[in-house]
Amino acid sequence: MKFRRSVLALGAFFVLGAAITGCGSGVPGDSVADVAGNPITTQAFNHWMFVAAKSQAAQSPGQPVIVPNDPPNFNNCITQARKAIPSLAKTATTTLRTDCKQLFTSLSSQVMDFLIKAYWYQADANKLGVKVTDAEVQTAFDKAKNQQFPNGKGYDTFLSQTGQTTQDILYRFRINTIVQKLAAKHTNKVTQADIQNYYNSHSSQFGTQESRNIRVVLAKSQADATAAKAALGKHQSWATVAKKYSTDPTTKNTGGLLNGVTKSQADPALASVAFSAPVNQVMGPVKGQFGYYVFEVIKVTPATHQSLAQATTLIRQQLTSQQTQNSQTAVDNVAKKDWLSQTTCRGPYAMADCKGYKAPKSATTGTSTGTATTG
Repeated sequence: MKFRRSVLALGAFFVLGAAITGCGSGVPGDSVADVAGNPITTQAFNHWMFVAAKSQAAQSPGQPVIVPNDPPNFNNCITQARKAIPSLAKTATTTLRTDCKQLFTSLSSQVMDFLIKAYWYQADANKLGVKVTDAEVQTAFDKAKNQQFPNGKGYDTFLSQTGQTTQDILYRFRINTIVQKLAAKHTNKVTQADIQNYYNSHSSQFGTQESRNIRVVLAKSQADATAAKAALGKHQSWATVAKKYSTDPTTKNTGGLLNGVTKSQADPALASVAFSAPVNQVMGPVKGQFGYYVFEVIKVTPATHQSLAQATTLIRQQLTSQQTQNSQTAVDNVAKKDWLSQTTCRGPYAMADCKGYKAPKSATTGTSTGTATTG
């Protein structure tokens, strides 16, 4: 029985933070990584792993909290699993060790990513003279807390469920504020010219195509199509005629009805005639890709198109959102350029933010273990 599950991303709202301090080179024995002489301690890492495991368990009521923080053998994790999940009591140790390793990989990569990038962001902010005050952090925290937990109701339960403290969350808000200020250096104001250019190059997004409701009989031969048209001319119902002559399983039993068809959706041969045909007139046969059509247009819905003025608000939102994403990417790229070469991780904790890391190969192309420079 497996006990691993996907975990709530640590980058989400209200997550743990821990200050990174210290100096030295390599990776000290009580640390999992070193960022430009600043060790990320095993104690800090384990706390984050506990929060990650608690947050995961909170998403599935009744799921036990398993914290796989003792690589490479995971003896403590195995003991936790057997104690918390009675059905695993007799499961082979090798099986549980594999499960612990996989759970460790899924959680630790998130924990390491946050701890390392938190340092990168702070270091770049310091280099650029970006300041974040305690008052700014407290204001952002209070606003978000009041929105999510009016009058504080449910806040203590949230802390208990996720294993966090208020100081953890305040730290996360500090990092968020730093990132926002760094991103602002890569953000340009969306101008009316930007909006006009977007509107001009994406005009099809700001309207709808003409559509038609059509009744069709798709017959396998021209003779059958002619017979179907004759039957309709004698006032037989579309339901009767379609059921008798149509080979189209989609419309055969619905009176041949196709609602809201656009020109691009129809068989080109049918579209070329049906989208210039008058309403309420049986026409055909028309030879198409799959047979012969007899059809009648019963409703036309004209195309629509928004003016620039009508589309401006939506375009501004889209461009602003894109700017935000691009700015975050720029912040991450700068941080990586500045600090990746100075980020050293101990082997079991290696991931993409660590110097020298090589991603594991997929099972289909061979196997290898991700590695990074170790101290």
